Amino acid sequence: MTAKFDFARVTQTTVRDLVEIFGPSGVSVDREKVTAYSKDEVALHLWDKEYTADVVCFAENTEQISDLMRYANDKKIPVTPRGAGTGLSGGAVPAFCGIELSLERMNKILEFDMENLTITVEPGVVTAEINKAAADHGLLYAGDPCSGDASFIGGNVAENAGGNKVVKYGPTGNHVLGMEVVLPDGSVTWFGGKRRKDVTGYDFVHLMVGSEGTLGIVTKIILRLLPSSSFVVDLLVPFADVKSAIKAVPAIMTEGKSIPSSIEFIDKQSMLLTEEYLRTKFPFSNEADAHLILQYEGNERERLADEIEKIGDICLKQGALEVFVADNRTVKDKLWKGRKSVAEAVWAHAPIQVSNEDVVIPASAVADFMRELDDICHGAGVKYAAYGHLGDGNMHVTLYLEGETPGWREIIGDVRQKLYTIVIKLEGTLTGEHGVGLKRAAYISQFLDDAQIDLIRRVKLAFDPNNILNPGKIVPWE
Repeated sequence: MTAKFDFARVTQTTVRDLVEIFGPSGVSVDREKVTAYSKDEVALHLWDKEYTADVVCFAENTEQISDLMRYANDKKIPVTPRGAGTGLSGGAVPAFCGIELSLERMNKILEFDMENLTITVEPGVVTAEINKAAADHGLLYAGDPCSGDASFIGGNVAENAGGNKVVKYGPTGNHVLGMEVVLPDGSVTWFGGKRRKDVTGYDFVHLMVGSEGTLGIVTKIILRLLPSSSFVVDLLVPFADVKSAIKAVPAIMTEGKSIPSSIEFIDKQSMLLTEEYLRTKFPFSNEADAHLILQYEGNERERLADEIEKIGDICLKQGALEVFVADNRTVKDKLWKGRKSVAEAVWAHAPIQVSNEDVVIPASAVADFMRELDDICHGAGVKYAAYGHLGDGNMHVTLYLEGETPGWREIIGDVRQKLYTIVIKLEGTLTGEHGVGLKRAAYISQFLDDAQIDLIRRVKLAFDPNNILNPGKIVPWE
C-alpha cells in the first residue's frame, strides 16, 4: 500500500488562527525558538537535510489540542507533537514542516489514588517527579528510563520506554492503565481507565503505547503504582571478559532463584569514557572488559543480605573478579550516575562521527552478538561502546570514529548495516526503546515483511486519513 499526501504550509493567516486557539504567549514564529523545538537528541549533522517546523505552539489543556487538530486536519497541515526533546530517533522532528506542538506546559500531577494504587498525570510531567511522588507515599512507579531526570512521561508512553527495571517489571506500557487521547480529527476519547482487566473492544491503550505520536496525542495518563520494597541493594560486578559477564546472567537468575530488578551491562570502553566524563573512578575499570550492575529488592534486611551473599558467590563462581556492594546512598548514587551517564560520555568523546543504535536480541544470543560486533568494528577500524539492559537483550551500541576521517558517514553507515545484519541473523530487531521515528524508518523493511508494513500504514490511516499527525515516521511514505 502506498499513498501520497500534499500538505499545506503555514501562512500568516494560519499563525493568526493559531493565536486564537493558544493565545499570544502560546504561539511562536521566532526562528531561533522554532529551530530549537524542531529537534531532539539526534545531532543535527546526522540528518541528510534540515528539518524545521514553521511555527511552534504551546498547549496548556486538552481543549486547545482538540481545536488545533480539528483545524490542522481541515487545512491539511502537519502537526508534530513534542515532549522534552530527549528522544533518540527523530520522533519529534517535523519531517514535513508544519506545526510543532510542545506539551511542556501540561505538567501537572492530577490525582494520586491510594485506594486504586494509581497516579494520573499530564504528558509534560518529568518522569523522575512521578517516581518521587510515588516514593513519598511509600509506593513505586516502576518505569525507570535512564533519561528519567529529563524525559516527560508522555514521551515515555509514545516510545514505550524501557529502562533499568524492565527485566522485573516490564517497560512503560506495563504500567499504563488508561489515557485521554486527542485523535487526529480533534475528537477526544478515553482508552482504558483504572481497571486492571478490560476486554471491551480492542486494546487501544497498548496500541497507543509505542505508537510514537502517530495515532493520537495523549493528554492524560493513568499509571499503576506498586508497593515499594523496604530495602534495595545494588551490586557492581566486574568480569575479565564480556563472554563471562553475559554467561553469568542465566546462572544468577536460575541458581539465585530470583529476578533482580535490574541487570545492566557496561563494556570496558563505555566505563573508561564514563570515568573520563565524570572525572571519577570505578573499581577494576582497567582490568575488566565488562561490568554488571545488579539490583535486588526485599522487605527483610537479613533475608536480602543472605540473598546478596548467595548472588555474590554465584558471580564469583562464574568468573567475576570481585563483587562490590553499594551499601549507602553516596555509593548508590555514584554507581547509577555512572550508568545513566554512559550515553553522554560517549557523545562527549566523539560528538561528530558517531551513530547510536538501540538493537534488541534474545538474551541468549547477546554473547554471540558482542563477538560479531567486535569483529566487524575491528575490521573496519571503527570503535564502539556497548552498554544496556542485559536482562532483556536491549543493547545500546554507539559506533564512532576518532579524529577527522574522510568519508566517515559511509564508513559508519557500512558498519551500521553489518550490525543490522547480525541482529537479523540472531532473530533480533531494530529498536527496543528509542523507537523507529524518522531516523530508522528507511531500515524497517529489513526487519518487518511487506504485509506488516502495509498493516502499519493501514492502521495509521484508519486513525489519521489525512496523515497529518507526525507524518513520515516509523514506515516510509511517498
